[in-house]
Amino acid sequence: MTKILLIEDDLTYSKIIKNFLEKNGYEVLSSTKVKDGLGHMEKHKIALTITDYRLPDGTGMDVLDKIIHEYPETPVILITNYSDIRTAVKSMKMGAFEYITKPINPDELLLTVKQALKKNTTDKTSFKKTEKDKSKRPSPELDYQIGQSKEALQIENHIELVAPTDLSIIVLGESGTGKEYISKRIHQKSKRANGPFVAVDCGALSKELAGSELFGHVKGAFTGAIDHKTGHFENATGGTILLDEIGNLSYDIQIKLLRAIQERRIRKIGGNMDIPIDVRIIAATNDDLQELARSGHFREDLFHRLNEFSLKAQPLRERKEDLPFFARLFLEKSNASLDKNVAGFSPETEKIMLDYHWPGNLRELKNIVRRAVLLTGEGLVQPEVIPTELLDSEPLQPADIHSAKDLKSSFEEQEKLLIIKTLEELKFNKSKTAKVLNMDRKTLYNKLEKYGLD
Repeated sequence: MTKILLIEDDLTYSKIIKNFLEKNGYEVLSSTKVKDGLGHMEKHKIALTITDYRLPDGTGMDVLDKIIHEYPETPVILITNYSDIRTAVKSMKMGAFEYITKPINPDELLLTVKQALKKNTTDKTSFKKTEKDKSKRPSPELDYQIGQSKEALQIENHIELVAPTDLSIIVLGESGTGKEYISKRIHQKSKRANGPFVAVDCGALSKELAGSELFGHVKGAFTGAIDHKTGHFENATGGTILLDEIGNLSYDIQIKLLRAIQERRIRKIGGNMDIPIDVRIIAATNDDLQELARSGHFREDLFHRLNEFSLKAQPLRERKEDLPFFARLFLEKSNASLDKNVAGFSPETEKIMLDYHWPGNLRELKNIVRRAVLLTGEGLVQPEVIPTELLDSEPLQPADIHSAKDLKSSFEEQEKLLIIKTLEELKFNKSKTAKVLNMDRKTLYNKLEKYGLD
């Protein structure tokens, strides 16, 4: 019987999920803490992990990070509240199979479980994994779609302009705005289109192994280096490498990266020979790299080397003209994958979707449409199948939509208050605060300095 690990500290909720999955033929091992749940991973052959985000001794992101590095064949489904939607979107980029929001719909849960287990079986039979490498992600699963707003058309014009060149590019944007899709689009329209496209999540690279993952190592270079390893830069030769969340790279790796860009050569960890590389570099981030450079946390010379051209993926709230287009696209794809026949959205539902501010951007829209198609089956999507968080949200005023400065100020004020509250609750333990807020300590220190809290 297929074993599923459930990590949920709400005992009533845990019991309901456990009983439901067991009625559908699965064996469920449950725990309330991160430590106990990961203990089950060591003792049992777990086919799928379902974890809540907020747990007594950590977060679901801690579970995800451990599993993708030590049990990469095991898919992870994250359970979140809508207040954690940005984290949920980030979890997808880290390697989570999917996220679902509370209150959980049984049909949605069962469908997601079946899809995760089916994908896991397909992956195992289609190729043999030879190393536990989750820093290199597969290409996005959806074809690139331009959109219809002036912002989307401007991005496409810039892609057409810069793609044929070999300029290094920085793609900016919030989580869920499609930075990797844009990077892939640049590659596909470049002279390197027939070469490899290698996407590397720098946020998933440990400080100790980042150099090895990016540049490779020779046998015996360090404890555990039992064989030669080819790094991502060599694998991308003749093509494009995407360095996602580049702001997470340590200072010493930034120095090695700068050398690689300047000299077009790399040296493996423990090696004594330079290897020429022919790679186009695209960096993606939702950090303000210029601000990090000014504060000394990101090399200014590296920033200027990478920033030969920049593109910004606009958040969905700032290009509402694209919302109907993508909602219809996701509806058609959901109809096909779920074998449903939903015709569209009712006028009431369309208004709700247009008024909502979409903090999770296109990824959030895709999930909500998929859930709505599942629950509707046929006919028009009605407000009853839309999450209550969308129904209760305050409509964005036109002035808010077009005032990025006001929006940024509002966000920063909320972020500052959240950091202060978390610090106070954890008795100013910065390591624990960083973990609870799902950011590395370097990022937390930057924000403490920025807000005058250090």
